[in-house]
Amino acid sequence: MIPSISKKAFWDISFDELDFEKSSLYVMEKVLNYGSWDDQVGIMKYYGLPRIRKEIVTARYLRKLVLSFLCTILQRQKTDFFCYNKCS
Repeated sequence: MIPSISKKAFWDISFDELDFEKSSLYVMEKVLNYGSWDDQVGIMKYYGLPRIRKEIVTARYLRKLVLSFLCTILQRQKTDFFCYNKCS
């Protein structure tokens, strides 16, 4: 089963060949940075907040608004994220 999301955030790859389990961090990063609100809700339902909370902190890039949003919903600090520390 795949998450209920659009292909919008995956313009650079073949969406149909994407392995949502093996590439979970990639999927989270792409959807959170470039997907619609419905896509974001779709991955939250698919992966669950505990898994997102655990994996997304290792993301290499998150837009500033996305990082702020994630800090709020996941109860994390910006300094918990690799991408924030890498750029600071």
